[in-house]
Amino acid sequence: MKKLFLIGIITATAAFAEKPANVPAEMAAAANSFLASLDEAKAKKATFPFAADQRENWGFVPRDRKGLALEELDEKQTALVRTLLKTALSDPGLEKVDAVIALEAFLREIEKRPDFRNPKAYFTSVFGEPKPGGTWAWRFEGHHLSLNYTVVDGKTVVVTPSFFAANPGEVTIDHKMKGTRPFHAEEDLARALATTLKESGKAVVYSEKPPEDILTAEDRAVKQLEPVGVKATEMTAAQQQALKELIAVYANRHRKELAEADIAKISADMENLRFGWAGGLKRGEPYYYRIQGTTFLVEFANVQNNGNHIHAVWRDSANDFGRDLLGDHVGEDH
Repeated sequence: MKKLFLIGIITATAAFAEKPANVPAEMAAAANSFLASLDEAKAKKATFPFAADQRENWGFVPRDRKGLALEELDEKQTALVRTLLKTALSDPGLEKVDAVIALEAFLREIEKRPDFRNPKAYFTSVFGEPKPGGTWAWRFEGHHLSLNYTVVDGKTVVVTPSFFAANPGEVTIDHKMKGTRPFHAEEDLARALATTLKESGKAVVYSEKPPEDILTAEDRAVKQLEPVGVKATEMTAAQQQALKELIAVYANRHRKELAEADIAKISADMENLRFGWAGGLKRGEPYYYRIQGTTFLVEFANVQNNGNHIHAVWRDSANDFGRDLLGDHVGEDH
């Protein structure tokens, strides 16, 4: 009897594993579990109307923020925030989040400025009512991290703006975190692609001097930037594959179900994709690159602190905060 019981568990588990994930429903369930764990005062800090101006008030610099900070949560509530993050992020994406927050603690230690560097000052905000089939949004944000998710009609999840950064880009001093380099793939794959494009005679380096930071900054809405660098259609098959692998690094910060949809959309726009580089190509030299398509935009700047302070953002000029989908949603409703 016990053996048959175990077989039943295994069979049920396998059947459950084969069931396609419903990411919007999982997000709603996780958000509701988090909100249900809060008392009235904390719930009020964590929630906003979907139409609130605060929903698009994103940013990545140290500043006062709305929402509910990690330092205000108990152990159970902190675990529920992590569960919410897991509904959006892949394991590599969650590791990057952990690394960004760990670097904030590192800076707090070495700069001896606990008033300015706070690894517990990362805020969770929920906009609207998280319910299956509903339209709502949530954000997790602090210094060097802004993750914005918009759920439209309980069917589609928009993951932009998505901002990750690291200061330092690589820990080089004698410390337990020495060697930490959370964005090595974003750096190494891009540098290798730029190098091979230049060596093959293509004008991928459009400026010897990089900009001081990402050009779109903390803009709520972005316009497409000046076309620079090399078009994907002018690359060899191997170079195009390298570009796709670089884009996949950004997309795969999110769960497979979200990443695959974004990669398919970007791949369909391959004829309009461009990759451009500014600054030095040797490791340790300040540099900047961007990948852009019709609406897709990635900016990566490693310029500050002598080329050891990274800012990287993924934007969609049409659909940040779900604007394009929400426009369709309103049009259908009326």
